[in-house]
Amino acid sequence: MSALTSDEKLVRMANQIATFFRSYSDEEAVSGIHKHVVAFWTPKMVASLRACLPAMGERVDPLVVRAMREGKTEAESPVRPATRSPHTLGEGASDAG
Repeated sequence: MSALTSDEKLVRMANQIATFFRSYSDEEAVSGIHKHVVAFWTPKMVASLRACLPAMGERVDPLVVRAMREGKTEAESPVRPATRSPHTLGEGASDAG
């Protein structure tokens, strides 16, 4: 089995995020995916994901494609406000830090 390329790794991670949001409405999922990627990924990772989407085709979850093309939607992310950004560290319910 060959090693994954960096683009394949980004798609795999983005698809995992989409799997988490799959139980929500499509609009909430798209918003949640977009907000998560923008908040927790480096700008270089975000740009690389956007650039590789056309070449990855059906390997990318359709919700990821929408999130990266449409960006922020009118729907609110289903993730609690205090836990959706690393800039609010300590303000959420997590005891991880």
